Amino acid sequence: MVQIGYTMMTEQAGPRQLVGHVVGAERAGFDFSVTSDHYFPWLESQGHAPYAWSVLGAAAQVTERIPLMTYVTCPTTRYHPTVVAQKAATLHLLSQGRFRLGLGSGENLNEHVVGGGWPAAAVRLERLEEAVGIIRSLLAGENVNHHGVHFEVANAKLWDLPDTPLPIGLAVSGDHSCELAGRLADLLIATEPKPELTSAFDRHGGAGKPKIGQLPICYDTDRDAAIARAHDQFRWFGGGWPVNSELPGPAAFAGATQFVRPEDVAESIPCGDDVDAVVEAVRPYVDTGFTEVALVQIGGEHQEPYLEWAEHKLLPALREL
Repeated sequence: MVQIGYTMMTEQAGPRQLVGHVVGAERAGFDFSVTSDHYFPWLESQGHAPYAWSVLGAAAQVTERIPLMTYVTCPTTRYHPTVVAQKAATLHLLSQGRFRLGLGSGENLNEHVVGGGWPAAAVRLERLEEAVGIIRSLLAGENVNHHGVHFEVANAKLWDLPDTPLPIGLAVSGDHSCELAGRLADLLIATEPKPELTSAFDRHGGAGKPKIGQLPICYDTDRDAAIARAHDQFRWFGGGWPVNSELPGPAAFAGATQFVRPEDVAESIPCGDDVDAVVEAVRPYVDTGFTEVALVQIGGEHQEPYLEWAEHKLLPALREL
């Protein structure tokens, strides 16, 4: 049976609201949670971008059961891999073993803030591979001195290490990233149910490992209102990772999606209160071999009614998949 997760979407709610939402998600019965890690929202209408790691630390203290996860953190630009390792170890301790570290090669949208330009995709993956090696060595308790192509580490050691292993996931979008994930990661992360991604991950060493997908939905008893909100805040979603990772800011996302129509969004994102529509949108993930799917409810001010609907109607239906 596929596990169903809740997404703390930091681009659409403030930090206190996000913590309250994940408490509600735990109460509603979601199996796990994930958290985006942004410096900018994709579109100005989303309106938020608090520091995800502070939100996660607070969430670890006010929840008891629900697993937490970054979906995803880039450990190569805004953050040095030594700092990511320290943050992840600390959060795993605070949550008493409920944290998973999701990593990716990053988006220009968030990483440009430290300057230095935005490298080509192949270089970003080189950086990611080197960063994962550093993070794993530190989490293993090693004293790390590293002189690599992209990173320098001088006498780094973590002094507060969790007793239980901290799983690391890698986000994928093509064969090269699937090869890295299959070889280096404990789980796969993807935002599209493409069979070529899961098969490549399995082929490169990921067979039997968890696969976590993500699906945006927009719940509202008024379907037209749901479509309008999804178009306003999430029309960027159909651009695809190769495009979205390159755009430098909300204005660029607005320009790139100016001709996307509400009906286009409604065709790709379940909108309204039709449980069957969400079940059918999740089904391709299950058929493609995903073991977990994190749902994104679009609209920071619309989480409470969504959580009530999910508890009583949506989650029971999804348990049947």
